[in-house]
Amino acid sequence: MEQLPIHIMQKAVKGIGYIGHPSRLRILEYLDVNGASSVSDITKYLGEEQMIVSQHLRKLREANLVKTKRRGIFIYYDICEEYPASIFVCIRKLFGYMTDQFYFLQDNYKALLPKDYTAMVANRIKLFANFDKMRILEYLIIHGKQCVGDIAQGVDLEPLKATQTLKKLKDDEFVSSERDGRFVFYSINKGVHYTALQCIHKRYGKLENKSQF
Repeated sequence: MEQLPIHIMQKAVKGIGYIGHPSRLRILEYLDVNGASSVSDITKYLGEEQMIVSQHLRKLREANLVKTKRRGIFIYYDICEEYPASIFVCIRKLFGYMTDQFYFLQDNYKALLPKDYTAMVANRIKLFANFDKMRILEYLIIHGKQCVGDIAQGVDLEPLKATQTLKKLKDDEFVSSERDGRFVFYSINKGVHYTALQCIHKRYGKLENKSQF
């Protein structure tokens, strides 16, 4: 596993940024559970105005997170590829651990989650949907526990900015730190951010490989 090129990571950050919105995450979740659905079906589920839902769907389509297919006079939306769908595997399992509803831990189990939980996850995603944060998280996944100096050099950031970004990541419990002498080492915690980065590599890594031919 290697770091994604900057232009690919920028594209990935934009995509995950679209997911980090409660309504859009619920739309993706609905499509993941129910398959291809019309705007009216999605609108009924969300309980929002159809115009607003259509705007969310347009943004998700622009980010290649959903695709469309016409059936007669109706347009149906469906989730794109395994990228966003894989994130829900982690989201459901986290919910299962948090609530002792262990059937959510079963492989291939799909069910709609409570609205407040989905909103919480979307807000968590929003916290790391940033280029510098995701670059650091990616670096820690690839290289494991690292000191600030190595992280800063590895992601091409000024040490001060790297330190500030790592502090934010630690405050939000995305990373952990431990001191060894005069050095502080950081490592990534498990969670939706970890899974999201892995999914990003599966999806955008394929795009990078294709661009080399």
